[in-house]
Amino acid sequence: MASFPVLLLAAGASSRLGRPKQLLVFEGQTLLRRAAETAVAAAAGGPVVVVTGAQHDALLPELTGLPLQVVRCAQWEQGMGASLQAGLAALEATGPVPSVAIMLCDQPFVTPALLRELAETHVASGQPIVASAYDGTRGVPVFFSAAALPWLRELPASAGAGQLLRQHPQLVATVSFAAGAVDVDTADQYAALLAGPPAPASSAASCP
Repeated sequence: MASFPVLLLAAGASSRLGRPKQLLVFEGQTLLRRAAETAVAAAAGGPVVVVTGAQHDALLPELTGLPLQVVRCAQWEQGMGASLQAGLAALEATGPVPSVAIMLCDQPFVTPALLRELAETHVASGQPIVASAYDGTRGVPVFFSAAALPWLRELPASAGAGQLLRQHPQLVATVSFAAGAVDVDTADQYAALLAGPPAPASSAASCP
């Protein structure tokens, strides 16, 4: 599989949690470091951009030594779309962007294998968008091919990638990822993550 860019969004203030979710520790790593290493491995030499915002200075030490670019989104409070625009602009400043995989740092069971499977499913299906399927929905991580990038660029600052999945359902292929339902937005969810079993069984989540 050829390399591809990865955009990791980590700009939020974690208001529901009351402390930066990016710095929560799971299996010996912060969620941010875990996600960033996953992004770098999946990109296989392609560019990786991490978009920060509310906690920019606090997050930088967690990204030390990784081959990636950090971009602070000044408009992070406006919504996920603002972070997407900042990340895309950073990628496009370095050269043409043929595609991009988008991920968040609060889904701890995302693996390089899953991100690569999204890209491979685009090639196999010909669909311009490939989303993860879990808990009865389609969402991130999600892969956008070149044909879908104009839609990303036009997203309002307050919208997320999920809006495009809803607007163009006929153009979305999916990869089953049951563990995608595990994310961390509240203290109770973090406690459940620490107390619970490993990732729910799924082909993507079980890959190294």
